[in-house]
Amino acid sequence: MSIRKRVLFSCGTGIATSTVVSNAVVEAMKERGIEIDARQCKATEVRSELSGIDLVVSTTQLPDDLGVPHITTLAFLTGMGKAEALDRIETELRR
Repeated sequence: MSIRKRVLFSCGTGIATSTVVSNAVVEAMKERGIEIDARQCKATEVRSELSGIDLVVSTTQLPDDLGVPHITTLAFLTGMGKAEALDRIETELRR
């Protein structure tokens, strides 16, 4: 049985890198039994987009006090540490 989570993906513009990361994470989590409702935004919009969000994945640094788990990673852009990033995301989504 799969679980469904809401994930907010952010980057500097809310368009380019967040799309790359969103597509990679949604597909990888689907294979791990987690369905994701993905939303994207600019890093500056994260606070206003947090309602109902289970996890934020960002390619830029975010404040520590968001009140929602968040992971900042460039692994999906560089390819380095991608498996570890996916494991961290899965762990957060299964909590």
